[in-house]
Amino acid sequence: MRKYRKRWIAVIVLLLLAVFLVPEGYAYLTQRSGGSEAVTEEDIPEGYETAVFAGGCFWCMEPPFEKLKGVKEAVSGYTGGHTETPTYKEVSAGDTGHVEAVQVYYDPDVLSYSDLLEVFIRQVDPTDAGGQFVDRGSSYTTGIFYKSEDQRKKAEAFLASQQDSGRFTEEIVTPIKEAGAFYRAEEYHQDYYKKNKLRYEYYRGNSGRDDYLEKTWGEDRDVDLPYKAEP
Repeated sequence: MRKYRKRWIAVIVLLLLAVFLVPEGYAYLTQRSGGSEAVTEEDIPEGYETAVFAGGCFWCMEPPFEKLKGVKEAVSGYTGGHTETPTYKEVSAGDTGHVEAVQVYYDPDVLSYSDLLEVFIRQVDPTDAGGQFVDRGSSYTTGIFYKSEDQRKKAEAFLASQQDSGRFTEEIVTPIKEAGAFYRAEEYHQDYYKKNKLRYEYYRGNSGRDDYLEKTWGEDRDVDLPYKAEP
């Protein structure tokens, strides 16, 4: 009996680790993968412009943008793939070609696209072609998806300047691609860092993201931009 009890305890511990440490584990165990919805031009708030960034787990990419004054919302979703309305399970399995991304709605009178690029680069490891931190696979790779020629030129110049800065010892591999269809992820993913604060903080703290960013950026990790007041 004691031997079987130990086995059950080991199984429970592994399941808890899957839930807390890996987003796919949580989605699998709760079986909430109903599907995504295509975002249309009508969904974009009036007076706001759009920027699309992929930086690994989209749970971690929402907060840095949503805390900025001038940002209406950062929507978690999927882009860059070859199927319509993909589910989280399909995307994370790498079957659809999509990456997890955020679509940021920002007021150009308050923030510039260049400001958002500065925020983006401070959230990711742009030299990693295999995923981001604890999350591995094509759906967790980085990317900048431009909505206009102006965004494309600014993104290209920005990444070139980052490569020349000497901050990164390896080659920057973040691709710059034209933005295509963007699918809003299942609702339980939206604002996950607010809805499930403890789970989010546990996952992020063990992901390796903050350790890397602190080592890479140090005192330069935060951008000098206007921030919203803490709630």
